[in-house]
Amino acid sequence: MTGPPHPVWTALKTVGRGAVALLILFEQWGWLPLARALGQLARWSVVARLERRIAALGPRVALAVLFVPALALLPIKLAALWFVALGRVALGLAVLVVAKLLGTALVARLYLLTQPQLMRLGWFARMHGRWIAWKTRIVASLVESPGWVAARAWALRVRARWPSR
Repeated sequence: MTGPPHPVWTALKTVGRGAVALLILFEQWGWLPLARALGQLARWSVVARLERRIAALGPRVALAVLFVPALALLPIKLAALWFVALGRVALGLAVLVVAKLLGTALVARLYLLTQPQLMRLGWFARMHGRWIAWKTRIVASLVESPGWVAARAWALRVRARWPSR
């Protein structure tokens, strides 16, 4: 017997969708600017050489390299949770935000360097296509939502009142 979904389940799904939407928006608007900012380090010859070597890796090694930042930042994220557990919530959140920004910048840069090799892996290319299609639908539905439209209108009103430089 199926009936209407349980209110708790509906609330959890709504919160989950909201969290995913926020994560996607962060990745959407933070990905390229963070990758470009980190790319400024390529002005140094040592970093430029390292980036050339990463870009020349084979597909499987490139995939492994892409996961290094996530694994390297895991202890830092756990430390952030430890700070929160100790009652140092502001410090824990600050560490978590910095780790997220650095991690996103590093993964974005590595992805830009390794994408051609990764697309040579058939399963990766298929999953990438599905991810892009799903993300596009999520962003489109979010941008069309009443909350987003209202927030955008409010931001435009505030910006119109703000003195221009």
